[in-house]
Amino acid sequence: MRLTSRLTHTTIALAFTGLFGASWPAFAQQVVRVGVYDNPPKIRMESGAVSGIFGDLLSEIAAEEDWQLEAVPCSWDDCLKLLRNGDIDLLPDVAKTPERLNLFSFHQEPALLAWSQVYTRAGTDVHSPMDLEGQRVAVLVDSVQEAYLIQVTSGFEVDTRFIEVDSLEAAFDAVREGSADVAVANQLFGDFNAARFGLEPAAMVFQPVDLYYAAPLNSGKELGARIDHWLREWKAEPDSPYYEALSRWSGEHKAAIPAFLLWILAGLAGALLLAIGFVALLRRQVAEKTDSLKTSENYLSVLLSNVDSLIYVKGTDFRYNYVNQRMIEFLGRSEAEIIGKRDEDLFSDETVIGLRETDQRVIKTGERIMEEEVGTRRDSDDHRTFLTVKQPLRDEDGAITGLVGVSTDITEQLKSEQRIHRLAFYDSLTGLPNQRLLLERLEEAAEKAEQGDHHGAVLFIDLDNFRDLNDILGHKAGDRLLVQVSDRMQLRVREEDTLARFGGDEFVLVVEGLDAERGTAEAQVEHLAGDLRKLIKVPFDYDDHSFEPTASIGATLFQGADQPAGDLIKWAELAMYQAKLDGRNKTCFYDPAMQEELHSRAKLEAGIRLGLEQNEFELHYQPQFDAEHRLIGLEALVRWETSAGERISPGLFIPVAESTGLIRPLGRWILQQACEQLVHWSSHTQLAGIRVSVNISAHQLHETGFVAEVIDVLEQTGANPRLLELELTESLLVRNVEQTIEKMAQLCKKGVRFSLDDFGTGYSSLTYLKRLPLNQLKIDQGFVQDLLTDSNDAAIVRTVVALGESLDLAVIAEGVETSEQREALLGYGCQQFQGYLLGRPMAPADLEQWLNTLS
Repeated sequence: MRLTSRLTHTTIALAFTGLFGASWPAFAQQVVRVGVYDNPPKIRMESGAVSGIFGDLLSEIAAEEDWQLEAVPCSWDDCLKLLRNGDIDLLPDVAKTPERLNLFSFHQEPALLAWSQVYTRAGTDVHSPMDLEGQRVAVLVDSVQEAYLIQVTSGFEVDTRFIEVDSLEAAFDAVREGSADVAVANQLFGDFNAARFGLEPAAMVFQPVDLYYAAPLNSGKELGARIDHWLREWKAEPDSPYYEALSRWSGEHKAAIPAFLLWILAGLAGALLLAIGFVALLRRQVAEKTDSLKTSENYLSVLLSNVDSLIYVKGTDFRYNYVNQRMIEFLGRSEAEIIGKRDEDLFSDETVIGLRETDQRVIKTGERIMEEEVGTRRDSDDHRTFLTVKQPLRDEDGAITGLVGVSTDITEQLKSEQRIHRLAFYDSLTGLPNQRLLLERLEEAAEKAEQGDHHGAVLFIDLDNFRDLNDILGHKAGDRLLVQVSDRMQLRVREEDTLARFGGDEFVLVVEGLDAERGTAEAQVEHLAGDLRKLIKVPFDYDDHSFEPTASIGATLFQGADQPAGDLIKWAELAMYQAKLDGRNKTCFYDPAMQEELHSRAKLEAGIRLGLEQNEFELHYQPQFDAEHRLIGLEALVRWETSAGERISPGLFIPVAESTGLIRPLGRWILQQACEQLVHWSSHTQLAGIRVSVNISAHQLHETGFVAEVIDVLEQTGANPRLLELELTESLLVRNVEQTIEKMAQLCKKGVRFSLDDFGTGYSSLTYLKRLPLNQLKIDQGFVQDLLTDSNDAAIVRTVVALGESLDLAVIAEGVETSEQREALLGYGCQQFQGYLLGRPMAPADLEQWLNTLS
């Protein structure tokens, strides 16, 4: 994935001064020193690099900006000191406070929203600051949690002993070892580590806070601006690195309660707990501390006015008696316009119904409720979602006199969670379920099929020749086709079935409720697959190009949960490959024999690896002649005889080598051997100066180091580059045309020649054919074979010969097996030939002896 590929250090160290705001040469990487303290999953050190949510995000930004990150491990307190002294350039996971704003520089866009929570041993719970009376609280030194709790407990006159620690792990360890009663941490760290220390989350959560990357004061503006740029851009895209990081780290450790409840509890921190707890305190102290009461009331008013939650009090007649500043701002009215009003005066009719129902439950039953509510002002269409806690207010006799409510706006949090959910379970391009959700749905379908005594089916759908369209018209065209195909197929998919994008141009359809009789169920699947192929085959138009997509479909039935979901998909995929072998645009059902074929391919793959290690491969050379029967070249063809004496056809092992990537080491070996043979023949009477052609696979050509590899082999062996000819297939050239031309041009400068193999079978465009630095066109043997009986093949041969003449390219025909074919080719103007009529592929020694015989 994108994340894992970038979470490594750049090893080139570049010295510079004035890190923030300075300028340096464009080729130098900017080194950014990052303070790393252990606070997983937000920030941690991993293999010497910064990791965790903040670390992954910063590594992504660094990759975009070409920064070199230098991780500096430190404790929290030491990290702050290093930042103050300018010894590090960034410190992740820092909350803004008035004091810190005077010490550090912050960017603008929050990187993460978090909140604080109390953690205790099992059997102990803390609901509010009142419950901290007489408790020993382990808290991170100089943290916002410490400052907040000191302020709250002193304001409420709660006697609490704070034990300062230099890491959150130390706080948790203090509770486990008994030197503290409770520990305070951010909920991400707590959920990640609580179970390891035998701790549980308490009910008390507080202080929702935005977190940032901090920089030394009066510096870091340029870094901060770039961080803001990427955060804003990525937050707007559901499949961006931002949500990938959140999904990656949130997926490892689940919260003890649903994530949406945690958002609510965080929002209640500065409101409900303080308000209710303080009311309890006031009642205890009202008789004896009248002066203190007034002071505390003022203190409470300031607190509630600055809380980012809607706080309100209603009477039993459902009229508002109190609203805080946030409620006033949300309603867009003055306090006087709200007090004494009911919900129907302020909210939409639909909102009023929901609010009144929960209010009545609280007033009539005395129930304390926590629910999600949607609120829309009467004068607005903006729907906001709140997590609301309501509980009754009682007088001294216990009679209910009204209710107090605290509503935290979680609209943006829910949107974020929905983006993460879609990223985790849905394909971002088509909107279809992804592999993860597909496997879940398939397992459910298998269980239902077993219980209902009916069949289900898995259809594996792969677009034919999609890569060609993608390479010729571009990825945008390919993406648009995938979206259109998914939309078309959904027209035929029932609501109870699941259509998923499996990857690339592959889709999987899970069908439920098929007939209990297997033959009938197969007929139903065959009919469905036919409808899907018809829908897919509708022409696709893009930028004056028309493309008729087709699909090969593999299918397998199931009736129960005996087979793992992964096996069912694998079987359907094997059947799809068979459909392609049968000619594409077909449907094929899985047969166990296909599994045997898969095992055979796996065995062949292992054999190729072993053959490369034990030098079981050898090169044979097939001669090429001109019209005067003069030897003009040799084509190097690989042959394989195992150590057991078994000869394996190239038609069997070459496709396996290409599909497994083994063609790269095999291709390198072939090139090396051919060049060594060129050197050996440089002093041979008949073979000196004769060029050797080597087939190059797409995997080789599109490797970034291909040109360097060819040059390296030529230099190592000392072979003459002008005697080396590389044969490229026509279909290979349609991919990355510009890069292909550039690579060919670099090798042409060294003297290497190029031949276009199997010409006429691919998708060549004359527009770029003229731009290719070619020396030769090769007529495919398929056209030569039926040259004398098929007028179409004859016409193609004449066209290729004429094209070669117009482009000043040599033309050679391969697969020439009869003298009649050779004479016909001569009549069409072809002057060069290769085939069994002229000579079979031979080992070097046999070739030399054969040439002596010809002489």
